[in-house]
Amino acid sequence: MPPKGERRKQQIVDTAKEMFIENGFQSTHIGQVCEKLDIARGTVYQYFRNKKEILYAILDEVIENIEDIFDLDDFNEFFAHNPTHEAVLSFINKRLVSCISVMLGEPIVIKLIFKEIVGVDDDVNERVGKAIGTIEKCVSQEVEELMKRNIYKSTLDPKVTAMMIIGGVMQVVYQCDRMKQDVLSQGLINSIAMHYLYGVLK
Repeated sequence: MPPKGERRKQQIVDTAKEMFIENGFQSTHIGQVCEKLDIARGTVYQYFRNKKEILYAILDEVIENIEDIFDLDDFNEFFAHNPTHEAVLSFINKRLVSCISVMLGEPIVIKLIFKEIVGVDDDVNERVGKAIGTIEKCVSQEVEELMKRNIYKSTLDPKVTAMMIIGGVMQVVYQCDRMKQDVLSQGLINSIAMHYLYGVLK
């Protein structure tokens, strides 16, 4: 797709995202997106058949960003240089904080999971479920790799750990949104990462 087309497509996604957050997914219509961007309906339909496809584009963007963060090549390259314990903790923390930041930076996804998407239709529910499953898989693989290097406890279940992290982040986003708090607060992100890395025991 030519650069101009990519820019227009991203404009549509970004505008629809804002409207999903402000008005709700089910209450937002393609015509409203066109009106806000001052474009014809046909322009939107060049890129998306319906508003669900716009939602899927948002989900795909989140997944792509998280897969980039947990890139296994970067992981192996880092450990190939025999890093110190402090460097390992810093590396893990950076990747985790980046992952959390991506999720917190897209509150529409989590907001819709908790408030609106459930019950929209089976196709939407399935796509959201797959997106969450992909994110959990990325985190689970990271935990497994760290267990192999004796950095994490071997008694942990990687899948359960991943589900707890992702579920916890989603709940934090939902509660922050409900109470009108800043979900991108660095203190909040670091707090989540600290619980994950060090637990709650002294």
